[in-house]
Amino acid sequence: MDQLVSEKPSSNGLGQDKYSEKPTMDRQLKKKTWTLKRIATYGGVALFAAFVGYQLFFADRRSRLKVDPDKITIATVKRGVFQEFIPQTGTVEPSRTVYLDAVEGGTIKRIVAESGAMLRQGDIILELSNLNREISVLDQESNLTQSINRIRETRLQITQNALRQQESLITIDNALATLKPQYERQKVLFEKQLIAKQEFEKTEADYQANIKRRQITYEAYRLDSLDRLRQIRQLDESERRLLQSLDNVGKILDNLVVKAPIDGQLTRPQLDVGQSVNPGQRLGQVDVINSYKVRVEIDELYLPRISEGLRATTTYAGKDYALVITYVYPNVTNGRFPVDMLFTEETPAGLRRGLSLRMRIELGQSSEELLLPVGGFYKDTGGNWVYVLEEGGNRAVKRSVKLGRKNTEHFEILEGLQPGDRVITSSYENFGNNEILVLN
Repeated sequence: MDQLVSEKPSSNGLGQDKYSEKPTMDRQLKKKTWTLKRIATYGGVALFAAFVGYQLFFADRRSRLKVDPDKITIATVKRGVFQEFIPQTGTVEPSRTVYLDAVEGGTIKRIVAESGAMLRQGDIILELSNLNREISVLDQESNLTQSINRIRETRLQITQNALRQQESLITIDNALATLKPQYERQKVLFEKQLIAKQEFEKTEADYQANIKRRQITYEAYRLDSLDRLRQIRQLDESERRLLQSLDNVGKILDNLVVKAPIDGQLTRPQLDVGQSVNPGQRLGQVDVINSYKVRVEIDELYLPRISEGLRATTTYAGKDYALVITYVYPNVTNGRFPVDMLFTEETPAGLRRGLSLRMRIELGQSSEELLLPVGGFYKDTGGNWVYVLEEGGNRAVKRSVKLGRKNTEHFEILEGLQPGDRVITSSYENFGNNEILVLN
């Protein structure tokens, strides 16, 4: 079979074969819709849109800061006993101190006891001399003695007057005892005309005169007796007051001798013989030994919550001791008020006047609460939020909280935290406003 060979028609540029008069048309190719380039372009756009949408709606855009775990403090929230207390510093003082103030002025005549000496009540500490005062006391004693003597003389006169009146009554009664029977006998005889009328009339006149005399004398005695009792009571009271004044005047000179008012240890400033002392000048004090109290100055902010009976604790030589408030002073000075405390059970050995003790004064009953240890975070957040570690411990996230009462060890947690939460309690000063801390 013969093979047919055909020649490719050539175009003359006019769309016609040079061998044919009829023009020929080019065949149109069908264009593809999803090319590789287009797919890649649309895919990139879609991925970019998805990324933007994720960033807008789902991505965590919170600010972060990397921190060194070794430079922070982490504490765990726990339930425990919360005891509200305030830390204060107290000063040890003797439980009782009696101050020695000069009642009378003068010059020091003799010094008997030195500072630090152990005294018994009534022991002489020093003696003063005051010549003008001594002369004045002698004059007062003389005047008082004269007044007392005058009172006694007046009382004696009143008593003697009463005795004279009683004596008069006795005399009159004695005369009546004689005249009455004589008058009765002569009256019978006169009626029988056995005696002279003149004799009877004389006896009758004497008898009637004595009766009237007795009535007058007795009435005077009765009235004088009532007034005499009143006068004697007044004289007795006046004499009592004068004797008391005389005794007190005598004690003025006793005040020139300074004695120990109680048993204890003497503390006094440097004093020398011949030194002048003014009335009211502090000459020292006597302290009861082996019995101490603690004087504590407390901020006036706590005044409404402090009362007698509140308990406190202190640590001395590694051992805890309990105390109780026994007296709250009403005066407030420079924003603070003092209280006195006594040891309730055992008193620490080796205490000395002026020793400082750190006190923890309880402000109420203890209760079980959710607790967070105290830390430097509070001054940076005001207790409104904290950084809480997420599970795994690689990140800490800012969380709002509400804190309640505070003592030196813990905060009371009211809202925002649960037992077991781990919280950064150290200072947040270097964390800025970052909401997430990355621990690495």
